[in-house]
Amino acid sequence: MFQNLFTILNHIFETNLETFSEIILNNSIISEMSYKKIFLFWLPLAGTWLMMALEGPYLAAIIARMGDPKFNLAAYGVAYSFALVAESPIIMIMSAATALVEDKFTFLKLRNFTFFAIILITLILLLILIPPVFYYITIDLINLPINVANITHKALIILLPWPAAIGYRRFYQGVLIKYNFTRWVAYGTFIRLITMSLAAILLFLYTKIEGALVGAFALSSAVIAEAIASRIMSGRAIKIINSQKESSKNNYLTYSEIAKFYYPLALTSLISLGVHPIVTFFLGQGRMSLESLAVLPVINGLVFIFRSIGLSFQEVGIALMGKNFANYRYLKNFTLYFGVSVALILLTVAFTPAAYFWFNTVSGLSSVLSDFAITPLQIMAIVPGLTFLISFQRAVLVYARNTKPITMATVIEVSGILIVLFVSIKVFDIVGVIAAASAFIIGRIAANIFLTFPFNKVRKIVQPEKN
Repeated sequence: MFQNLFTILNHIFETNLETFSEIILNNSIISEMSYKKIFLFWLPLAGTWLMMALEGPYLAAIIARMGDPKFNLAAYGVAYSFALVAESPIIMIMSAATALVEDKFTFLKLRNFTFFAIILITLILLLILIPPVFYYITIDLINLPINVANITHKALIILLPWPAAIGYRRFYQGVLIKYNFTRWVAYGTFIRLITMSLAAILLFLYTKIEGALVGAFALSSAVIAEAIASRIMSGRAIKIINSQKESSKNNYLTYSEIAKFYYPLALTSLISLGVHPIVTFFLGQGRMSLESLAVLPVINGLVFIFRSIGLSFQEVGIALMGKNFANYRYLKNFTLYFGVSVALILLTVAFTPAAYFWFNTVSGLSSVLSDFAITPLQIMAIVPGLTFLISFQRAVLVYARNTKPITMATVIEVSGILIVLFVSIKVFDIVGVIAAASAFIIGRIAANIFLTFPFNKVRKIVQPEKN
């Protein structure tokens, strides 16, 4: 069934996959760069991330229309934040696959590394789900109401396959990107959205389970379907890998070398996504805590729609940078143009009636919660532009295999978030979601500024005359 669907989509887009493989292997797409080539390479990945970004608002809109929406939106937001932390150590494996897979030897090494990592992560999540551990975290530390904690626990059990499915499919997606099969990545995400939508609608119409559980089941079934699809679709790329001769330059790639390369990336995403439960903790301690917990996932969902376009650019930068950063200027200008554009669009939404329309009509929030969500959205409106910038900065550093500054920048970002949250909530008693929005924007700006220095250093060393 999957193969037939992929064949149909292939004819629709008139994509000659073998030709694309030859192009990427001969580096012609890299050596003869243009903005059009960047756009066409990036477009399927941007579409992939955009489709994923629609998941949050879509599921939140369904949950908001079910029973006890305030409690279930809060529980869904907390469960999802835990799931994000669980997936965080493995989420950067796509960048690693794009950068490191060169032949059969490196493919097998990184695949085995990925499998070991997802097994370990799943076991850790199981430990967190042990009731005494879970309720200590959610009730004693985060201060969730008992009914919200109970729903969160059930939702997180349903999300148990999430990190393994994410790691599995991102490894194979990295391979697809490496060999320029980026459209197949978008096809996989399309399957994910269809699966999620069907699961959510059927549960919404024909069951009486809590809204948060509907969202969790829809997400789990969707990522599992996408993981299976990604493996099937990567068959052509794997055939190309198996047909290549092993390069002697890659024989150094031991598991310890992979760990050394990947550790800063994993730590970066762990710290970055790990901040979400901490933010939840502060919101639970702050003023108007339940309202803040209810609207934050809805606000983040809208912002993520625009952020996702920038997040998709990191692998593009790694894949298309070219020898000795030959295509740096093209990629830099592309980043600037689209970064400014997405920020301006979200600013327009945030400061016009479109924001209320989104929260009230599309997302299904009450009038009170819709009004409550507008100010934090306005504060966070420039985040998509900053996301484009940091994706490009990270791409340059990953391409140069200098990943440690990325981790340090994330530490600075998260530290900024925590400091602003603590001062805002504990000292000035600011409404929780307003404090969170302010913390997110200040932390991201600090990370962007820090990365400027190693970013410029790497670029000047590699390309001193051109830049």
